[in-house]
This record gives sequence, C-alpha cells and structure tokens, in this order.
Amino acid sequence: MTALPQTALPDTMTAIEITAPGGPEVLKPCTRPVPQPGHGEVLIRVAAAGVNKPDSLQRQGNYPPPPGASDIPGLEVAGVVVAAGDGVTRVKPGDRVCALVTGGGYAEYVAAPQEQCLPVPAGLDLVKAAALPETYFTVWTNVFERGALKAGERLLVHGGSSGIGTTAIQLAAALGAEVYATAGSDDKCRACEELGATLAINYRTADFKEAVEAATVGDPGVDVVLDMVGGPYLGRNLQLLRRDGRLVYIAFLQGPKTEVDLRPIMMKRLTVTGSTLRARPVAEKAAIADALAEKVWPLIEAGRVGPVIDSVVPFDRAAEAHARLDGSTHVGKIVLKVADL
Repeated sequence: MTALPQTALPDTMTAIEITAPGGPEVLKPCTRPVPQPGHGEVLIRVAAAGVNKPDSLQRQGNYPPPPGASDIPGLEVAGVVVAAGDGVTRVKPGDRVCALVTGGGYAEYVAAPQEQCLPVPAGLDLVKAAALPETYFTVWTNVFERGALKAGERLLVHGGSSGIGTTAIQLAAALGAEVYATAGSDDKCRACEELGATLAINYRTADFKEAVEAATVGDPGVDVVLDMVGGPYLGRNLQLLRRDGRLVYIAFLQGPKTEVDLRPIMMKRLTVTGSTLRARPVAEKAAIADALAEKVWPLIEAGRVGPVIDSVVPFDRAAEAHARLDGSTHVGKIVLKVADL
C-alpha cells in the first residue's frame, strides 16, 4: 500500500452508524477501524459526504447494502486520497477526488475503487464536489444512456427540485433538450425554471399531464420521462410520451405496483426501462465515470451545470440532515461537512 509521505494513518475513525432501523434519531457517531484499500482501491480522507434518498431508505431498513458493502450509510464523498492499494494507476495519494461508493461515506475515511473516483472539477470546493457523484452517475446512465435523450427532444423530470431532479434539468437543458418538471410547491417550481426547465408544474395544485399537454399544444407530449414516483404516475406518463418515447424508472417512492394499460406501449412503440446503481459492477460504473469525465466535467468547469446545494450540515449532526431530507423541504443536495481539507 502506498500512502502520503510522512503521514501516519490512524487505526480508528469516527463514523455515523445506523443503530437500529428507524427515524433520523437512530444515526449515531461511532468508532470504527479505518478501512484498508484493497487491490485497485484508494483510501480517501473524507472532507464531505452527500446525503441521498437511498441513505434514508437504508436507515429505515428498506434498502440493505449489497453483499460486501459497508453498513455505514453514504454513497458519495469528496476528499483527498491518502493511500492506494496494489494496482492503482488512475489516481495517487494527494489527489483531490470525488467518488461514488457502495456505502461507508458517512465517515472520516472510506475506501473506493479507483475507477469510481473523478477529479474535483476546477472551480469547485470539496463540499460542492461531494454533491456530484451519486446524482451525476444516476442521471447520466438513466437519462442519456438508457433514456437516450437527444438534443431537440423533450424531457419530463418528476421530483425536479431533488438532487437528481436539479441535475437532470441542468444537464438536459445544457445538452439541448427542452425540459419540463414537477415539484411540490410554487417555490420549488420557480427553482426548477431558474435551472433551465421550460415549465415546472406544482403537482399538488395541477395535473402534470394536462399542464404539459397544454404547454406543447400542436405537438403534445415528451420523448423521455424520468420517474422516481412509481405506480400512481405510470398511466399518465405513458399517455404523455410521444411515439418511440422512453419511460425510465429510478425509484418508486409511492409504490412499485399498479395496473397498466398496455395499448399506449404497443401503439406508440414505447420503451419502459429503469435501473439501480449501487449494486452494479465496478466495470459498469467505470464506464459511466469515463463518460462523465469526457462529456459532463467540462460543462461543470465551464459553469454551465453544477451542484445545487440546499444546506451543509456538520458531520455530527447527521440526524438533522436526514430530518430535512425526510421532510422534503430541500431544493438540491444536503451535504455533511466532515473535515476541513
């Protein structure tokens, strides 16, 4: 293992663990061994960790980590590489990186495959960089790879004010798509439109299908829908899609089951697809990382897209971060500040 010169790594670290399935109050600081990077892995001293919906689901007992992953929550971090295992060639100790991990992000140190590390984009600090990996990996693979969104097409993003939503709106608009979004308040809708959405619909006061159809009269509908709501939206999503449209699922926050009318799928040649990210092999995540480095990181460095930070919460107050996440009052990402690096 290669470490930074004259750096004595501690044997233990502080982490935030889930003491039992439950509400935010079950998140407690604990002492754990510092991970050892394996072959092809690096050890990152964490400056900040992003807070995401899967963390909340894991805390509630509804999203167990995949085999071999840490039980500590946290799927994205930014920090400084302090050690490297055998076979590491892409990064080196001293590099400032942001990384996608399968767990363990709520900690002072985390091990990550080198392929899932990306350089911190120029112009971003480590707190902002910590808000990139989970959302940008998810949006790129689902909207632009599975959903095959192209310039000139229309995208509908449900949950437009979330971390995923704010990322999808910005990226799609920057790459030439026309974007529509749904959100749960007028303020959130305004935030979506400021980020590049042509129209954002408050789903509490308007029917999103009717609103999008009215806005696209003459050539109604959209080409791609990114959905994290699930069952209750399926029928209207299918009706809104234009011929050869694509419906992409990344979550089902309001339930995974519903009845479906198959006729729109057949008559309009629709594709219904979806994916999860956490358990995918390193090689697949590496391909996404390479695409981001080539096609998206230059947009971030040019200031055309970037993380939307709702709030930065001290590491030892992770429970407060989760309470805000669960309350759905945030716009963009909540980030845990772990250390000044």
